[in-house]
Amino acid sequence: MKKLFFIISIILFFLLFSLILVLSTIGFETDKFNNFISDKTIQNNKNISLKLEKVKFKFDVKDFNLFIETQNPELIYQDLTIPIQNIKVYLDFISLIKSKLKIHKTNISSKEINIDQLKKIIIKTKPSNLNSLIINKVKNGKLIINIELYLNDNLDIDNFIAKGEVKKMDAIISDNLSLQDTSFNFFADSSDILIKNVKSKMDGLIIKDGNLQIKKDKEISLKSDFNTEIQINKKNIINYLPILKNIKFINQETNFNANFDNFLNITFDKTFKITDYDYTNKGKVNKSFFKLNKSIENSFLEKNIDHLYLKNSNLNIRYAADEKNYIHASGSYSVDDENYQNYDFKNDIFKDTSNINLNLEFAQKFSIDFINYNKDYGKLAEIFLNISTKKNFVNLKELKYTESKNLILIENLKINKQNITSLKKIKVKTFNKNNLKNDFILDFGEKIKVFGNRYDAKNLNKFLNQKSKKNILKKISKDIDINLKNIDTPLSKKLKNFRLIGVIEKGKFVKISSKGDFGNNKFLDISMKNDEKNKKQYLEVYSDLPQPLLSEYSFFKGLADGILTFSSIIEGGTSSSKLIIDNFKVVNAPGVVKLLSLADFGGLADLAEGDGLSFEKMEIKMSTKKGFLKLDELYAVGPSISVLMEGYKEENGLTSLRGTLVPAKNLNKLLSKIPVIGNIIIPKEIGEGLFGVSFKMKGMPGKIKTTINPIKTLTPRFITKALEKQKK
Repeated sequence: MKKLFFIISIILFFLLFSLILVLSTIGFETDKFNNFISDKTIQNNKNISLKLEKVKFKFDVKDFNLFIETQNPELIYQDLTIPIQNIKVYLDFISLIKSKLKIHKTNISSKEINIDQLKKIIIKTKPSNLNSLIINKVKNGKLIINIELYLNDNLDIDNFIAKGEVKKMDAIISDNLSLQDTSFNFFADSSDILIKNVKSKMDGLIIKDGNLQIKKDKEISLKSDFNTEIQINKKNIINYLPILKNIKFINQETNFNANFDNFLNITFDKTFKITDYDYTNKGKVNKSFFKLNKSIENSFLEKNIDHLYLKNSNLNIRYAADEKNYIHASGSYSVDDENYQNYDFKNDIFKDTSNINLNLEFAQKFSIDFINYNKDYGKLAEIFLNISTKKNFVNLKELKYTESKNLILIENLKINKQNITSLKKIKVKTFNKNNLKNDFILDFGEKIKVFGNRYDAKNLNKFLNQKSKKNILKKISKDIDINLKNIDTPLSKKLKNFRLIGVIEKGKFVKISSKGDFGNNKFLDISMKNDEKNKKQYLEVYSDLPQPLLSEYSFFKGLADGILTFSSIIEGGTSSSKLIIDNFKVVNAPGVVKLLSLADFGGLADLAEGDGLSFEKMEIKMSTKKGFLKLDELYAVGPSISVLMEGYKEENGLTSLRGTLVPAKNLNKLLSKIPVIGNIIIPKEIGEGLFGVSFKMKGMPGKIKTTINPIKTLTPRFITKALEKQKK
């Protein structure tokens, strides 16, 4: 009995196995389910009609379920044939036993659908943003889709799974940009959409290894990661400019070559309003070129910086809704595409606050006139910068410049609306061929203290004469104390033990008391007093060596020896000044020699080029107002020649001077005959009364034109000045 039962079991198992094998491979062809499937299909949708030819009853080994399969059915939706390759209808096994068939799941696999067919189908469906996007933006492409519909007893869709592939899709992004040859696989159900293996390209941009996931819950979240290869150049950058117009340094000259891994997270509410986002990327900039929209101009640089080149640079960017953004970059840079130096840049941004750390090597020619420091092109300096900004406020926490043994350090410099409000310390130590040139500290506490062993002031006059329309120190009001042991002044003059005590109000000196020692019993004294009642300032300068103070003025070039006394009354934006120089010489002054040569004073010209022309005194009265300098009078008298001159200099540099130049021989002759002055002014004999020349000088700096005219008479003003001198 057991043997019989065993044999029957084996036979039944074999028959069941054979049945399953046949049903899972060949299937059982029948037409009994044709009408059932067609009727159920159109039961809830009158716009669909389905015609079946061959239907097979099969078994799905994977799902362990029975299904009905048909190939190439004719599915018509609103008179439009939809290209279906296969339909599988999964039956409820229990309902099959009870002879009351129920559909558990339907699987529909399409043939390859081109974009034109898809658009015709979409037009027949309910309008949506996605449908509008496909109709208006997608131009080419092919779609293969497989849809699994899970049905309830009423044949309503409880859930679905859609998966498939998009190939060779072209889509328009803007008038000048389009995605080309796009392909990806997708999977979607009622809660998730997953797009994988995205590949696409635009002009200058390749997208690959892209993934996109959309999850639907109380909120809609989108996550994506993809790789981009960027090759932007002058030919294709114009297509991207409308999108990148707000990014600095991006213009028609930009050339950008890079590879990036990109990560994007976006959260939407139910109305598709963005509630959160986070974009990060990291990658490498291979070689790129930027033409700056505005040149970097700085008096410290020999040339303006117009271009920026990057290569072999790592770049990491974050831009997110929490406003904790950053830009980190490191690699090699150049401003001339020749010498590349290393850099490391970090900018951490939170809301409107930016914290910047910059380390870079610097090879360009660099000079600071204020301390007479120069770095030649090619010598490497290292710059470290730590700065924070918030709207119009800048806090330079640290700026450290090092080159060989040279050091410049600035700590805690605070600037508000381009005005310096406070500063902790400046330390300077520089060398020239191992010779110490600067060694001082500026300490900014309750009072400003400047102290040290040495300061190179050879270019100080040049620095002070640079015109600035804005006083960046107008927020500073403090006492100041300067104590410098050695100062190198222009023309190699040395000033020792310089001490200055003063007061600065709103960035300007209102009180000064200072003294310095040139050696050999020669001194420099400067004083300034403030008359608050009359709102006037009185400046007085005395120097036993005038040359260091006048070195930047070409008018005084060639001046030697002498004693200088200068006084000025300053009121608001105007000043009235008087400069006196006693007992000086003019030696090898090109302007003076040219003037004497043109006037045919050959002997005097030779003298000016040799031992020099001696003068007993020169007085200059002048006034300034809003950049306009008026030379009211310049009178110089000496044993060889006397000069009377007036003129002006405009803010743009245009200079106009006119005057009278008379050899002392003729001047003395004039003064000796003063009782019969009428005969001199109107000479009786030809040639008598020829006293000298009048001259005019006019032009821009370096292009001044000089004209000379002989005179037979002198102006009463010149005679008056000569008589005043004789009386003295």
